[in-house]
Amino acid sequence: MKIIQKEVKQIITKSNLPDADFVINPYIGCQHSCIYCYADFMKRFTGHSSEKWGDFVDVKINGHETIKNKKFNNSSILLGSVTDPYQAIEAKYKMTQQILGKLVSIQPNLEILTKSKLILRDIDLLKKFNNLRIGISLNTMDDNISKYLEPHASPATSRINTLRELHNAGLKTYLFISPIFPEITDFKALIESTHSFVDKFLFENLNIRANNRSAIYTFIKKNNPNLIELYNELKPGCNYWENLKIQILDYCNSRALKYQIYFNHAEERKN
Repeated sequence: MKIIQKEVKQIITKSNLPDADFVINPYIGCQHSCIYCYADFMKRFTGHSSEKWGDFVDVKINGHETIKNKKFNNSSILLGSVTDPYQAIEAKYKMTQQILGKLVSIQPNLEILTKSKLILRDIDLLKKFNNLRIGISLNTMDDNISKYLEPHASPATSRINTLRELHNAGLKTYLFISPIFPEITDFKALIESTHSFVDKFLFENLNIRANNRSAIYTFIKKNNPNLIELYNELKPGCNYWENLKIQILDYCNSRALKYQIYFNHAEERKN
């Protein structure tokens, strides 16, 4: 793992996401090495064009020092849009922890998205925010599958326990069921296992692109070769995703669950 410390002019940047005005990414790169990750497009802008995504992390060593005023106090900020703010390196550098320390006095509408149990380290700090929601990404309850798909993230069962502990600490939580692997991700089982300590469920489909196609197909051929034909047919708006949307809508509405579907970021359905 190549680790570089670098200084930045500003850690808070404008967002193109539908639910956030701004984003904060304490690191460039991510150690989790998820086989389906889309964020490697960032290499075009960061000088890592020859390096494999997952093999490097740049630490924005002065990021917290660039947060100097309260102009963001009425804004929504997502912490962790193209990196995991609680990846393993955070235990050493504590960039996310220091950023949170600066944001407490600003009190933005803050959202944190992670796959790591390390967030539990900061529970006392997180409880100081008035408007905070914390999301945990998960697409399986099987630790063996999660280990293959997300090699260096916390195991699936650990993430479920993390959601429970955050909830028990009085923090608002959501489960981000993402990305959904057709015929592998059981969204109903995930909901049944977590609904008592999750405030909302978010859903996102698997997006197969040139950068992740080989790794995804290797996984399918090794574990579920009978699904190859289905995966060959997957594309945005295809019948599989449209039918799954209907299933999710019907199930969540029948259970009176709060939910949001991100199968198409330009067109979201929510209750």
